[in-house]
Amino acid sequence: MVPDSKIYPKMNKSNTALLVIDVVNGCAHEKCEIPEWKISFSKIREMVPRLREFIDDYRKIIAAPIIFVNITPWTKEKLPENINELYTDPDARYYAKENSGFAEKFYKVKPDAEDVIITKNSYDAFTNPELEKLLREKGIQYLVVTGIFTDGCVLATVANGFSAGFHFVMLADLIETTDDKERQELSALLKKRVFPLQYGKTILSDDFLVGWKGK
Repeated sequence: MVPDSKIYPKMNKSNTALLVIDVVNGCAHEKCEIPEWKISFSKIREMVPRLREFIDDYRKIIAAPIIFVNITPWTKEKLPENINELYTDPDARYYAKENSGFAEKFYKVKPDAEDVIITKNSYDAFTNPELEKLLREKGIQYLVVTGIFTDGCVLATVANGFSAGFHFVMLADLIETTDDKERQELSALLKKRVFPLQYGKTILSDDFLVGWKGK
């Protein structure tokens, strides 16, 4: 078990927030899977119920801010120039296949009225300047990270946020990627080596909560 004082000595309820990154239909729902690209989300769907339970426990035990990150429609008109230029390569292209708004809706997680929603049109949540502005205004220094995809938007957000001076705790069992074998292997490597050695503490969600109980 890892109590909060062993995670970071200065971490407390007033300077901590939970990030829930891209738990949206486009990254989780069966309807948004792309078999011809070998993109399927069964491991993500297995993770989401644990994430929902953790969010409920976090509200009760820690009662610190929760920030849900979602996406704009992932279409050429909504994305920045550098992504559109990258997507001229057919092997790198990942535009949404429809523009109904379904893909951008949260998948089986629901922000409460007091939660914050940050919408981004790139991989990294900090590309929306409102995220850093909010964190600075609230005096938040420590970010607890959950969400999708380990090797995509989670990695990009953590890397940029760390460069901006924020401290991170990654919850290894609440961060997931697609079912693809190579991406699963990369996700495991990020959790085992890259995150803990370069960006912050990487632990299981149950271990994270233990130290906060009774405080």
